[in-house]
Amino acid sequence: MSPRRSYDQYCSAARALDAVGDRWTLLIVRELLAGPRRYTDLHADLPGVSTDVLASRLKDMERDGLATRRRLPPPGAAFVYELTDRGRQLLPVLQALGEWGAPLLQERRPTDAVRAHWFVLPLLRCLTGLGEGVVQVQLEEGEFYVCLGAGDDGPVYGEGAAPEEPDARLALDSGTCTALAGGGLTLREAIRAGRVEVAGDRPLAKELRDI
Repeated sequence: MSPRRSYDQYCSAARALDAVGDRWTLLIVRELLAGPRRYTDLHADLPGVSTDVLASRLKDMERDGLATRRRLPPPGAAFVYELTDRGRQLLPVLQALGEWGAPLLQERRPTDAVRAHWFVLPLLRCLTGLGEGVVQVQLEEGEFYVCLGAGDDGPVYGEGAAPEEPDARLALDSGTCTALAGGGLTLREAIRAGRVEVAGDRPLAKELRDI
């Protein structure tokens, strides 16, 4: 385990950066907001991180009380990492960073990796306040589901298809997601312009169509 580095400043922002300011740490949190993840899955969804750095960051996060490591029961029997309550409290921090950084996206660079679930955070912000339920989201890059009203002890999202019938389905492209993230487009405007297609007959789907 790497020794703790510190700014040695009696300041809450400095103390926070002592814990999460290292490169990759907050992106690991982003991945673990989906719930327990195996090391190999984390490495696959964090292109560019070395195995040594990922292992070091995970150990640091365990030490700092942000994540835990446990073995799944048989037949899985694999080790997984998951966020603690303290780690899950970083969700609004990531959302604020994402909102601040959205204007920096602009055109996708040829070297940019992309995963469908990286659009979870801006969509979650747009969907917050619409009630509770599961929203299945389809992009050209893939699909994921968002858990609204999950509380402090459940996953915020999941990759692929939802384990149960979702309360609403959304189909849109990444350009629309980027516009929503940057504030240049509201969810209401996107739905009414046909840039977001809403499907489903449950209350949440009806609410989305009527916003």
